[in-house]
Amino acid sequence: MDNRLKITPTPLAGVMVVETLLHVDERGHFYRAFCQQELAPILDGERIEQINLSQTVTAGTLRGMHFQRHPHSELKLIRCTKGRIWDVAVDLRGDSPTFLQWYAIELNKDNRCMLAVPKGCAHGFQTLEADCEILYLHTARYNPESEGGIRFDDPLVSIQWPLPPAYLSERDRSYPLLESHKHARMIV
Repeated sequence: MDNRLKITPTPLAGVMVVETLLHVDERGHFYRAFCQQELAPILDGERIEQINLSQTVTAGTLRGMHFQRHPHSELKLIRCTKGRIWDVAVDLRGDSPTFLQWYAIELNKDNRCMLAVPKGCAHGFQTLEADCEILYLHTARYNPESEGGIRFDDPLVSIQWPLPPAYLSERDRSYPLLESHKHARMIV
C-alpha cells in the first residue's frame, strides 16, 4: 500500500501543494494526512506546534489575508476536511522573485490536498459552498501581538475571488491597502 504524500511546487516561490494518495478497498478508504518525515522538505527542520480547526457556515465567506510577523512567523499547512474552499497565498517577502504575487487552489474533502504556505506569505480563503471545515497545521503558536494582514481586495495584489466576497470580519475589511512596493516590502 503506497500512502506517500506528493509535494508539488506552485508558481509562487516556496508555496507547495501536498497531495495525498488514497488507498481504497471494500471497507472504505485510507490516506496519510501528515508525516513529519515526508514533509521534511517543506518543514525545513521545524515541527508542527499548533493545529486549529475552523468552520464556516455560509458560501462566499472570505477569511483573510492573515500572517504572523517575525519572530512568530509560521509555515501553515491548510486542508479542507468538509466542503470546498478557494485557498489563497500571497507572497509578502520583499526579497522573493514572486513578491506580491498570489496563488490559489481549490481545496476540498475529495481532493485531500493541502496548501503549504511558507513564512512571509499571507493566507486566506473563500468558501465555495456552505458548511466548510478547514484544518490548519502551524509551525508556531499564535501570537496576537505579531498578527498582521493585507486587504483581500488590495489593487497591488489583485486576487481574483471566484464569488463576490461576503461575510468578512471587521478586522479583515479594515486592513490598510499596500500603497507602494516599498511599504509592502516592510510588512512582514
